[in-house]
Amino acid sequence: MLRFLRSVAAGVACVLVCVVAALAAQEPPVVKPAAKGIEGIWEGPLKVGAIELRLAFKIKKDADGKLAATMDSIDQGAKDIPIAEVSFEGGKLTFAALKLKAKFVGTLAEDGQSIKGEFEQAGLKLPLELMRVERVSTLNRPQMPKKPFPYPAEDVTFENKPAGAKLAGTLTLPKGDGPFPAVVLISGSGPQDRDETLFGHKPFLVIADHFARNGIAVLRFDDRGVGKSGGKHEGATSADFATDVHAAVKFLQGRKEIDSKRIGLMGHSEGGLIAPMVAADHPDDVGFIVLLAGPGLPGNEVLRSQQKVILKAMGMGTEKIEMMQRLQKAAVTAVMKAAPDKMKAEAKDAVKTFLDSLTEAERKSIGLGKSGDEVTDAIVGRVADPWMAYFFKYDPRPTLGKVRCPVLAVNGELDLQVVTDENLSAIEKAVKAGGNDSVTVKEFPKLNHLFQKAKTGLPNEYGQLEETFDPEALKYLTEWVLNQK
Repeated sequence: MLRFLRSVAAGVACVLVCVVAALAAQEPPVVKPAAKGIEGIWEGPLKVGAIELRLAFKIKKDADGKLAATMDSIDQGAKDIPIAEVSFEGGKLTFAALKLKAKFVGTLAEDGQSIKGEFEQAGLKLPLELMRVERVSTLNRPQMPKKPFPYPAEDVTFENKPAGAKLAGTLTLPKGDGPFPAVVLISGSGPQDRDETLFGHKPFLVIADHFARNGIAVLRFDDRGVGKSGGKHEGATSADFATDVHAAVKFLQGRKEIDSKRIGLMGHSEGGLIAPMVAADHPDDVGFIVLLAGPGLPGNEVLRSQQKVILKAMGMGTEKIEMMQRLQKAAVTAVMKAAPDKMKAEAKDAVKTFLDSLTEAERKSIGLGKSGDEVTDAIVGRVADPWMAYFFKYDPRPTLGKVRCPVLAVNGELDLQVVTDENLSAIEKAVKAGGNDSVTVKEFPKLNHLFQKAKTGLPNEYGQLEETFDPEALKYLTEWVLNQK
């Protein structure tokens, strides 16, 4: 998922979702005929307030005859998450997924067809009923491009020499000799592959396919340390990733099929933060930039708005939202003030001090146990790292004011991660304040952070929706890029 959401944005009620994401479009599970024992495939929905998450557990015996299991987070597209500890005694099944700090204890029904129990993670306990199924439910993604493609698609590599990273990606080219306008796609936060794979969707693959069919070349690449790209992702900041993007631009300038004067950048979410950095630092290399749900305000402000609108959309009351906002502010402020080697300790102290100040009733209202240690660890683990500290402090407006090329900033009306009105207006104002009037902003009705037609905009919808990227938005982006001369 996007790192914005992986933070404490959705509060304690979303700790599980922050780890393994949200619900998706589904094919109904196929119930398996009556069977004895515990081996097989078990599936069921985990409900956290308004959010649901389908989990599937696959249980079998290993070579030594001992039980072994893996877990699928179906709607995130995450498969075969290892279950470290599995036991089944006296009709009771116990799982422990150590990496997720999660545990499940349930009882097998007499007919052997269901397991009813409780799932626990970070102090949050939720009922979970699993049903025996023939196979794990699948995701339907009708926009997924399928081979053979009516255009060339070439695996390429290029080097960011200062960073010592060799990066790998795919260059799609329209039919013909060119030279063609080109776009470098820049992914959102967290380790992302070249397709920006999220919840079983591959939005960058869909964009690249549409652009190539309509006369625009696209270079998309695995983030450093991801897939076939070298380098190290952990510890890198947006400024570091900007140097990878510039290396991608220089690579395109060396291709005869590419019009070197019409190379642009298209960044999603954090990518919309990075694109202006590259354009401002290398004005002669970048012909235009497109910001897809890019932030226009400092990271700590983006996160605060995100948390507020998500919790409100989940149905949380005003008092609880205010409490969660204070909790998040305590952690974020500590990280922003701390030296790099002190971030975790300072954030932990700040969160613990805040939690200790709550009454027992307040603690229960947000799902905390007596100690709150697991919640503290979960929050600190998500805010106290170099990327997050950089993001909290970074204000994109001065950089936007230095961009001299045409700028397009678009967002969805239902984006709850980068709130549309305040960020689009901030981007437009910042670009114009720098003397650049070539800026266009557009809000697409009913689209979410991933540019899907949505009902609520909540992250749990991302996987529910079959649509990967709204066709009307794709058409608009295509026409705008082709009009940049």
